[in-house]
Amino acid sequence: MAAGRSVWSGFIRFGLVSVPVKAYTATSSAGGGISLNQLHRECNSRINYKKTCPIHGEVKPDEIVSGYEFSKGQYVVVEPAEIEKLRAANEKAIDVKAFVSPDEVDARYFTGKTWYLLPDGPVAVKPYALMYKTLDEQSLNGFAQVVIGGKVQLMLLRPMSNLLVGSYISYAAEVKNPSEFEADAPKVEVSPDELKLAKTLTDAMKMSDFDLANYKDDYTDKMTQLIQAKVEGKQIVAPPVSEEEPQVINLMDALKKSLEQAKKTASAKPAKLAAPSVGTEAKTARKRKTS
Repeated sequence: MAAGRSVWSGFIRFGLVSVPVKAYTATSSAGGGISLNQLHRECNSRINYKKTCPIHGEVKPDEIVSGYEFSKGQYVVVEPAEIEKLRAANEKAIDVKAFVSPDEVDARYFTGKTWYLLPDGPVAVKPYALMYKTLDEQSLNGFAQVVIGGKVQLMLLRPMSNLLVGSYISYAAEVKNPSEFEADAPKVEVSPDELKLAKTLTDAMKMSDFDLANYKDDYTDKMTQLIQAKVEGKQIVAPPVSEEEPQVINLMDALKKSLEQAKKTASAKPAKLAAPSVGTEAKTARKRKTS
């Protein structure tokens, strides 16, 4: 059974096939960190935010309208009813428009918002499994549109660990083109020795057993400890500086020092136990007989 409460329910539609699904957010609610409030230093009262007009002072919510500044200090008022007419109908459906290869959409378009989509009810199980297997075996993603809050959003449907995962993606016009920054990243030549050493460094730092779960948000942990200490009335002291800022050195020296550190890190890891080969066992037996 899925943990938590679903945030959306509807259908995945591709062709004439409809798959009833429920959506669950992929991110944990505990991953948002710690929020701090603004207080008045003199009395520690929480700061309030009031909406004011420079002419009439504080205004009520029903006295506020939306406007667009088309020229300096000049606005056109846009009424809520006019905005509502622009909104797309909430069809409660994820409409698959095309099937594309996984590398068709570059990672820079992903917004970071992801849904886990699960079958909604017994009738959804078969078509859900069919869609998952089709995408998985053909190494395809579904490019789709879904209406959320009256706005058409783009989504990429991907098969992952027996689940259909819907990841929000940005419109092309919302993402800056890398060509805008080419002038700030000019092409320069690197020597063959520098390139060889850099590749040796990447080989030394390569991880075959990489696990993202090993990397945690220590800032949140430290902030929690700080707040707890404050609550308990303890004296807060700054932690000692663990190491000096690295000095700027030339590229080859930086690569060599990095390679040394990478090798030290690799050697510090516990060695994996491996069964001795037949040849090794035979050599060991002969040494024992000789001795």
